[in-house]
Amino acid sequence: MLDDKEWFTEVVDAAGSAFSLRVRRKLHEERSPYQTIAVYETEHFGNLMVIDGFTMLSSRENFLYHEMLAHPVLFTHPAPERVCIIGGGDCGTLREVLKHPEVTAATQIDIDERVTRIAETWFPELTASNQDPRANLLFDDGIRWIREAEAGSLDVIIIDSTDPVGPAEGLFTEEFYRHCLRALADGGLLVQQSESPLYHMDIIGGMRADLQAAGFADLRTLFFPQTIYPSGWWSATMARKDARIDGFRRADVDARRFDTTYYNADIHTASMAQPEFFRRRFQGDTTG
Repeated sequence: MLDDKEWFTEVVDAAGSAFSLRVRRKLHEERSPYQTIAVYETEHFGNLMVIDGFTMLSSRENFLYHEMLAHPVLFTHPAPERVCIIGGGDCGTLREVLKHPEVTAATQIDIDERVTRIAETWFPELTASNQDPRANLLFDDGIRWIREAEAGSLDVIIIDSTDPVGPAEGLFTEEFYRHCLRALADGGLLVQQSESPLYHMDIIGGMRADLQAAGFADLRTLFFPQTIYPSGWWSATMARKDARIDGFRRADVDARRFDTTYYNADIHTASMAQPEFFRRRFQGDTTG
């Protein structure tokens, strides 16, 4: 919400907390067939995208989320050629995926085309790789697309979704994960944003249980800062189809020929360290 003093505030009632940014002006607002999308110019965080009243990204800090959703999973897979992104309409994760020269095809499926078109106008740095010949942008139901995908046709699935409510709710279910498992080739990996480890442990726990029930062989939850999201601390959960997640291609990270702002080999290693409360919560879990 925007108050009369020009502060945009996202309130998290359940946690008794809120996050605010001072706004200079509203740049755009519209109601798409699926959600209300607004863009604000802020004092210190550049442009801010808000969907249904929830902060999605800002110009200043989006690199944290996009890099940590893309690079850890791609450097964990030995040869990530065929990548699918479910959601991710702002195209920031797609931009990071396409930095990897071994990726031969990256298909992004987001149900709301208006998110992409608004990003093209107000966040052009995120959509700069959309014309890459390896990129295929589809505006469709990602759940149905995965259900209909050819078995073994993907190496990596990245689920870049909003919170598990509304259109995104179906992306956090055992049934959806079973379709992902079938679509992945041997050695395939899935990664999904998994909310705040401080505020949303029940969501993380449910995701992990559903991923295991769907048949994934191993899980790893990784942690990273995310300034404009509730609590300022975020996570993503990685799952491997048929074996343990055992290390990553550290030498390739060190030798990469593209720039990152946050991600490097040491950050990758550190993000996999489990806080004690997390370790205790899942101490009976056979996965990491």
